[in-house]
Amino acid sequence: MSLVTDSPVHSSSSDGFAAYLDAELDSDSSDVSPEQEAEDESDSEYKRVKRQKVEEFESIEEHPGSTSDGSLEQNLEVTLTKDTCTHPGVFRELCIRCGQKMEGGSGVAFGYIHKDLRLGSDEIARLRDTDLKNLLRHKKLYLVLDLDHTLLNSTRLLDITPEELYLKNQTDPLQGGLKGNLFMLNTMHMLTKLRPYVHTFLKEASKMFEMYIYTMGERSYALEMAKLLDPERVYFSSRVISQADCTQRHQKGLDVVLGQESAVLILDDTESVWQKHKDNLILMERYHFFASSCRQFGFNCKSLSELKSDESEPDGALATVLKVLQRIHSMFFDPELGDDFSGRDVRQVVKRVRKEVLKGCKIVFSRVFPTRFQAENHHLWRMAEQLGATCATELDPSVTHVVSTDAGTEKSRWALQEKKFLVHPGWIEASNYFWQKQPEENFPVNQKKNQ
Repeated sequence: MSLVTDSPVHSSSSDGFAAYLDAELDSDSSDVSPEQEAEDESDSEYKRVKRQKVEEFESIEEHPGSTSDGSLEQNLEVTLTKDTCTHPGVFRELCIRCGQKMEGGSGVAFGYIHKDLRLGSDEIARLRDTDLKNLLRHKKLYLVLDLDHTLLNSTRLLDITPEELYLKNQTDPLQGGLKGNLFMLNTMHMLTKLRPYVHTFLKEASKMFEMYIYTMGERSYALEMAKLLDPERVYFSSRVISQADCTQRHQKGLDVVLGQESAVLILDDTESVWQKHKDNLILMERYHFFASSCRQFGFNCKSLSELKSDESEPDGALATVLKVLQRIHSMFFDPELGDDFSGRDVRQVVKRVRKEVLKGCKIVFSRVFPTRFQAENHHLWRMAEQLGATCATELDPSVTHVVSTDAGTEKSRWALQEKKFLVHPGWIEASNYFWQKQPEENFPVNQKKNQ
């Protein structure tokens, strides 16, 4: 369907575009007219709307009781600007309801649906409400997925280390083992590696969610990655949001997602870009396949590609988070709570699931925070509480864990004497990533050597 020739802006139905947009949210928007024709066709679109309005007035004048005072052109202009139209959105500078030519760029741009589409807050709310009702009938929620370090890892060809050169050799047996997951994108001068289990993850997640891609990368990159992840366009369709769609610099927001916040989950490796939507966020462990990715985040170690290794498919990050998503979905649609899902909030479900991770643990920290730092404000303290643990500053028999980087502190020695768990701070972070209390013996605290 061409958004120009078939646009319902010039339909006789005042709600034509609204109905069209509802359907377009689930359709492919790649068949839009060439960009170079946009300006000419926008002008012709306006002429068609005006001609349609003239025909409507001619029809009205034929009926008894119609108002015929003044010229037809004057009546047309009055209709185009009458107060009864709230101008819910703009398509190619035309109001999507009355067809009036609109100046300026009011509303929120939804460029990933169509580059010339802007919607007002009331229309966005209407679309979200309509879409949510439909989605809930099918027992689905929304899932917003980050790309880099969450679903995949990319590197520029210029940044490949000598130990990674085997990745460019198509005849290398090790490279052959990556078939279907490693892509040489010559036009973009980069290599992209899909995260293990990603295809199974997307297939299973699509049964529970309507999915969006949301990346801070450029649109050309986002679309190319979407092709690798979803070559048949069955998971994302046109729901690929990139940096150009963001309404706030260096921040991602759900204002450009046509889904109710109460039904949206987000998977991302970076918390700071979701300042307004942390309650919707499930933080992912970063995927560092390439050496350049490790360097970018300050890790002085061999990358997975240099080690000729990779994450485990059945036990990796995506397999783990899929189980979490399945649990959240199951709790949200719990049949024992009845059939009315409209008043439920997935953010509350996420909190309940997260609080079960370290439930029953009482934690004291030792030399983890800087001197005179307000302990309650430290991210590890807050993280532990979000995971259901109780945090304290003083020791007592009810303490179950002492978290420290030094086994020689007074509190650390107490933990060993009282047969309590003495663990490295990484234990809390790992439990947070895996949504499950991790074995304490995997996070030992070493005795620091005297200088």
